[in-house]
Amino acid sequence: MVCSGRLALGALRAPGLGTWPCWLRGSGPTVLRRLWGAAVVRPGFLSSVEEETLRRELEPALRRRRYEYDHWDAAIHGFRETERSHWSEASQAILQRVRAAAFPPALAQLPMVHVLDLHQNGYIKPHVDSIKFCGGIIAGLSLLSPSVMRLIDTQDPQEWLELLLEPGSLYILRGPARYDFSHQILRDEESFFGERRVPRGRRISVICRSLPEGEPGPSSR
Repeated sequence: MVCSGRLALGALRAPGLGTWPCWLRGSGPTVLRRLWGAAVVRPGFLSSVEEETLRRELEPALRRRRYEYDHWDAAIHGFRETERSHWSEASQAILQRVRAAAFPPALAQLPMVHVLDLHQNGYIKPHVDSIKFCGGIIAGLSLLSPSVMRLIDTQDPQEWLELLLEPGSLYILRGPARYDFSHQILRDEESFFGERRVPRGRRISVICRSLPEGEPGPSSR
């Protein structure tokens, strides 16, 4: 993949950090170094068979819901969502790989997995997740459609990072990427990664989250 736009990350080398991957791009080297390891994309995390396994398991529950256009905090437009704690053996194995890749072994995680189905005309507005609902790490699988996630520094809007999320990819946000930056999924007409058009269709994300700080872990309940 050739990166284009304001910064070609394939050509950027940060001291001690190596070459920046081509599925991240940002406003400059400062923000890229700041979010090194805090905003991560692992393309091809799922095989096509694994992606289809998750999709087939989720479709019946999602079809029973209508797309909504008024989120409680006005952060999401054109979505339907659910939370699941019970999965097939095959899907559970996939989610276990996500948890192993994203979370330290001792970190307590929410038992419910959040599933967000974004309509092809839907989008997620810039927001910072409430600390009441999830902790310092979230990890999401992207299904069906590519999309662009944009992170913007809450103190300096000129500082930003974009993540190219292809179907089957895993993204991980932790630390400063969670609390010091807002995040959003661009609507279709805005969906570019540099000069590359990234057409947005219907997108399903399957999101695992760490427990909010101060909350007891499952073994303590």
